[in-house]
Amino acid sequence: MKPLRAAVIGLGVGAQHAEIYARRPDCELAALCDISAEKLAEVGPRFPKASRTTDAAQVLADPSIQIVSIATYDDCHHGQVIVALENGKHVFVEKPLCLKRREFNDIKSALARHPELFLSSNLILRKSPRFVELRQLIRAGALGEIYCVEGDYLYGRLEKIVSGWRGRIDDYSVMHGGGIHLIDLLLWLVGQPIVEVSAVGNALAARGSGFRYNDLVVSLLRFQSGAVGKVSANFGCVRPHFHALTIYGTKATYVNGAEAALLYTSRDPKVEPQRLTSAYPGTHKGDLIDSFVDAIQGGPPPEVTAREVLQAMAVSLAIDESVQQGGPVQLDDLKSTL
Repeated sequence: MKPLRAAVIGLGVGAQHAEIYARRPDCELAALCDISAEKLAEVGPRFPKASRTTDAAQVLADPSIQIVSIATYDDCHHGQVIVALENGKHVFVEKPLCLKRREFNDIKSALARHPELFLSSNLILRKSPRFVELRQLIRAGALGEIYCVEGDYLYGRLEKIVSGWRGRIDDYSVMHGGGIHLIDLLLWLVGQPIVEVSAVGNALAARGSGFRYNDLVVSLLRFQSGAVGKVSANFGCVRPHFHALTIYGTKATYVNGAEAALLYTSRDPKVEPQRLTSAYPGTHKGDLIDSFVDAIQGGPPPEVTAREVLQAMAVSLAIDESVQQGGPVQLDDLKSTL
């Protein structure tokens, strides 16, 4: 069997995608693309067998390319995903999948036209050993029935929206750009779809900076099981980058911390919580690519399926719509449309 020919478009985080393709014997890293010639010159020598170009359209049109990783700016994802799918390529895309409802519908339709193709996204918190251990505990019943969850994407990098490329994107969404990691994590842990969101936001942390959109968005969540939750995307917080997570079950409560997670199994203040010290975050930005390629090669489904990518994106879109509308938004059941 000939190796699958892969290309990477966008060589920031995408350089770590390239590392995975390059080390797999069943893949050939065939092409690297970035709009910056300087970035190509910086990253390219690490992968001497790959061609280099600043023209993404050239890569997407190349019939010999079978897999494309899209790690470009957020507002490029939709168009590049559509072209890749229509040109018969499997797609691994950085989050977010897209930015607008119409873009979401476009991609959903393209996937329906091409059921033979795989799409996945880099929702990388699923690969953190800390959260893998938590999911195992939940599945084993150690926390009992999950009735409330809280996840906070504490970005702690205000400069990224004040002076970076994010701030130049029209209607930039901190939920799409960061909070979606926690949305996906909560969906994965709870194992139930989110059926309603109700969100608010503000732009106080970045006030006076020139950034035009909310730097904080907070949403309540209602799961199909009856569990409730809260998710936030907080880009302006004065603290280092962190994924705050609390899971409340009828038997135990889990609280993520920087050094260790704490598992409380008693309401008695004299009973010390159990310390869980699995690595956090403990991930490489290419960790999900192996299962994606394995699926293309006939193995089990990728760790993040197309349906799960769409599910998380649908929640993020509904949250932004709730902020704009000033009220709750119901979510459609994706199972009937995929």
